[in-house]
Amino acid sequence: MTEATDGARQNRFASALFAGLPRHYDLLAEVLSMGQNRRWRRAMVDHALVASPGRVLDVASGTAGVALQLAARCDAHVVGLDLTREMLWRGAEKVALAGQSGRIALVLGRGEQLPFPDACFDALTFTYLLRYVDDPASTLAELARVVRPGGTVASLEFLVPPAAGWHLLWMLYTRLVLPVAGYLTGGPKWWEVGRFLGPNISEHYRRYPVDWTVQAWRDAGIDEVGLHVMSLGGGLVTWGRRSQ
Repeated sequence: MTEATDGARQNRFASALFAGLPRHYDLLAEVLSMGQNRRWRRAMVDHALVASPGRVLDVASGTAGVALQLAARCDAHVVGLDLTREMLWRGAEKVALAGQSGRIALVLGRGEQLPFPDACFDALTFTYLLRYVDDPASTLAELARVVRPGGTVASLEFLVPPAAGWHLLWMLYTRLVLPVAGYLTGGPKWWEVGRFLGPNISEHYRRYPVDWTVQAWRDAGIDEVGLHVMSLGGGLVTWGRRSQ
């Protein structure tokens, strides 16, 4: 793993939040998404791999789940970047077990300050990232910077269901079920994550609605922005193409 500079308040918070979770992360991601995380990831990767990329960057790679899926579905060299060292250690174990160490490189770094030159990747993915940065708009601009003109960008994020009935169920699930499910499957650390997640998602979309996010993608130099609301509004896949 290669190291890049750490910093920023939100980065420190996110790193501390996830540092003790790598062994349970993949299981808990399924619990937190009500079993939809793998389906959402596949949809994101579908939009990232519309061509045959030579180099792909996966930001907020965590335990390398998306990086492994990218490597399984194309012949590209894949770089997975995350700011939590412990998550990348677990990711490195998974990459080695999959026999993909020659094709997947894992890098310790920040999405807001990528340690790569301009236009050096053909495609880029990022997952559950923008809620953990201080300035989503500038982060999007930095992500777009490293994608070549015409290259693809795709993301996955939790969403707040807009329909009143599903919104109420989502509120009950995120405020009551998630903390308990987190504790039962991952212990006190995942109790903390379960309590944090629902209010964090709600607050993010209060500050940065979906329309704002789409415009921020465009302002960052990403065209042809598309959206796919998934699982009755529980997940959101966004994609676009770097401006020529």
